[in-house]
Amino acid sequence: MKAKQIAGILMVGLTSLALAACGNSSKEGENSGVKSTEKTNLIVGLDDTFAPMGFRDDNGEIVGFDIDLSKEIGNRTGLTFTYQPIDWALKETELSSGNIDLIWNGYTITDARKEKVLFSAPYMSNAQIVVVNENSPIQNIADLSDKIVATQTASSSYEALEASGKVSSFKNGEVISYASYNDVFNDLEAGRADAIVVDETLGRYYMQQKSVTSLRVLKENFGQEEYGIGLRKADTDLKAKIDKALEEIKADGTYDKIHSKWFSNN
Repeated sequence: MKAKQIAGILMVGLTSLALAACGNSSKEGENSGVKSTEKTNLIVGLDDTFAPMGFRDDNGEIVGFDIDLSKEIGNRTGLTFTYQPIDWALKETELSSGNIDLIWNGYTITDARKEKVLFSAPYMSNAQIVVVNENSPIQNIADLSDKIVATQTASSSYEALEASGKVSSFKNGEVISYASYNDVFNDLEAGRADAIVVDETLGRYYMQQKSVTSLRVLKENFGQEEYGIGLRKADTDLKAKIDKALEEIKADGTYDKIHSKWFSNN
């Protein structure tokens, strides 16, 4: 075989290898670094004790207002959602690490959280209420001085208390915190706390569902707020898609139907 023929064969072989390598590189580029906006199934992180937003029913199924709302958004966007219980204190870490794609569980919009996550448009108003035992002498926030006050760890309730400037006046100058609001209510009903601060959506639902008459809500609260859906900062396209669906759901009355299912008796 002549030298020119050998060189030609080698050149063809090298060209084929180069093309194959480029093809593999392109394919790997397409599959790496997938954003939430490119997925059809998104993982929602939630605290599965936060009724009525997202919690387990008597059959162990995850249900709630946020679950129904997400399913309706899925119907309109083609997205589907898998619901993943998480440690609520680590919610932003779970999101940034990619273990979940959304924080969607009565997630209060705050300036501190905006530094870590991208929020959807607000979709529900809420307040941080104070709950005490019916026979308690506590009538207003000023009466919490030197009292034991409890709430959920890393919750918006905890943040509202910290921001209020009142914590130093509480018993031992601190807020007692628990992993779930169920534990917070148990603490109050057992007499281990004098008062608790909780989301109004959860607090009133809890008392209504359990027909609790031994507790009451103070007229004063620790502030009004709004719920939003937490996304990674880069997921601006996903935010736009969710916001558009939320707007449509509110405009055509579907939102009111979902709301009345979970809050009609509150």
